[in-house]
Amino acid sequence: QVQLVESGGGLVQTGGSLRLSCVASSTIFRSFPMNWYRQAPGAQRELVATISSKGITNYADSVKGRFTISRDNAKNTVFLQMNSLKPEDTAVYYCNLRPGGLDYWGQGTQVTVSS
Repeated sequence: QVQLVESGGGLVQTGGSLRLSCVASSTIFRSFPMNWYRQAPGAQRELVATISSKGITNYADSVKGRFTISRDNAKNTVFLQMNSLKPEDTAVYYCNLRPGGLDYWGQGTQVTVSS
């Protein structure tokens, strides 16, 4: 069993920044891609960003150029730096790890962007 614990959410004004963190309880984290998802009220959960074990990144079109995913394998931690935040970025943000056929999620952290 792997536990994922997110932190760093909060309330920010339009144009502001937040940095989310997700710490994994197992070093298995280091061998697999990590994902950040988000889910707004009444909407489906959507993939925001992915980083491979080697640091290759991919982003949803809606966040390209504004969000940056990174990882520190020595600390079993993945980050999501969010800049130029917009009200439509308001959501609960979840980190996700899929080692093999398993699927682990954090509890989520709320990000609210006020206009």
